[in-house]
Amino acid sequence: MVGFEWYLDFVDLSYEVSERDLIAVFKVTPSEGLTIEEAAGRVASESSIGTWTTLTTMKPSLRRLMAKVFEISGEIVKIAYPLDLFEEGNIAQLISSIAGNIFGMRAIRGVRLEEVYFPKEYIKSYRGPRFGIDGVREKLKVWGRPITATVIKPKVGLTAEEYAKVAYEILTGGVDLLKDDENLTDQKFNKFEERLSKVMRVIDRVERETGERKGYLVNVTSETEEMKRRVKLVADYGNEFIMVDILAAGWSALQTIRKIVEDLGLAIHAHRAFHAAFTRNRKHGVSMYVIAKLSRLVGVDHIHIGVPVGKMEADVKEVLTTERVLVEKEFNPSPGDRLHLKQCWYNIKPVFPAASGGLHPGLLPEVVKLMGKDIIVQVGGGVLGHPDGPRAGATAVRQAFEAIEEGVSLVEYAKSHSELARALNRWGFIRPK
Repeated sequence: MVGFEWYLDFVDLSYEVSERDLIAVFKVTPSEGLTIEEAAGRVASESSIGTWTTLTTMKPSLRRLMAKVFEISGEIVKIAYPLDLFEEGNIAQLISSIAGNIFGMRAIRGVRLEEVYFPKEYIKSYRGPRFGIDGVREKLKVWGRPITATVIKPKVGLTAEEYAKVAYEILTGGVDLLKDDENLTDQKFNKFEERLSKVMRVIDRVERETGERKGYLVNVTSETEEMKRRVKLVADYGNEFIMVDILAAGWSALQTIRKIVEDLGLAIHAHRAFHAAFTRNRKHGVSMYVIAKLSRLVGVDHIHIGVPVGKMEADVKEVLTTERVLVEKEFNPSPGDRLHLKQCWYNIKPVFPAASGGLHPGLLPEVVKLMGKDIIVQVGGGVLGHPDGPRAGATAVRQAFEAIEEGVSLVEYAKSHSELARALNRWGFIRPK
């Protein structure tokens, strides 16, 4: 049909990728009656300068801005985008381009964005983390083991006074970071500033009593102007951390907050609430790997990436690959990995991966074995559900890490550490479902 031949103009399997090209890797499932080439051409067209028909306004000179499908291997499609298509330092515009209208095209039964490669010139337009792994460790004076964090449960419902009392027990027990959950912000039963004030008084007390540094991942997520106010309030109270529900708040809001914390000296904890709406389907949506790369580019200091042994759906290989792209200065795909591309991060610092979701002391040796020590391990129910209370639960977590560090089994270590013993008696080594 005249006018529809345009899509295949975006497919050029002989195209040689330029160092200024941004590259996206997709899994593409064509609708019935279309070839993979025709479907891939539609993705490249819709995400760059094309549309459903040829255009009278298309000057020959504009063809330099066409995205090019340069490789097709089964369902995997690689597309190169001229860097001039993108505004520097604008994540929202990038996503609107390569992860925008393509998900609604009738010609595509399924399309999943698996990888985005950023060229050096594009990376240089972003801040990256303010502190990263080394900076967060320096804040907390914790080296040689994972950072520990706990979300107070129930996640909502406690008053600020009740919240602070539980916080004291958890932090005294040995946890490094107290954390709000994703849906606790400024409800009537627990106002933001009152909670912040009370928890900071608790932290001052615990630091004096224990000699350990503590932090509070306080959830500032809100309308952007209110988020800015809360961030400045956090700094005024002497806290060094904030938490943002980055996908619920949006990338533009996150970039605004990242700019503000540059001078305030606050580290950003990124909660990924909402991610599974588009990361869980293996044939359609966006991978958590891409979300992690975008987050590192913008500049969070730690981000949840899942954990292979907890309650949330997770693929071991995917979690570990996502961890690597967050912590390595130069990421190189593993042998046989067809989805991911080499990525040098240049000026961008590493990000602390946060392992969370259904953890308890019995699972921690496996977590460390799989993910190493440069992680934040968040244990919520596994602390608050301890039969002897949250302080004992926090102590049991620290004892588990002591056993790991000494190369002793948890069962053996528990013989002389009652808090760990009680945790193992309750949960053993089960994986929650």
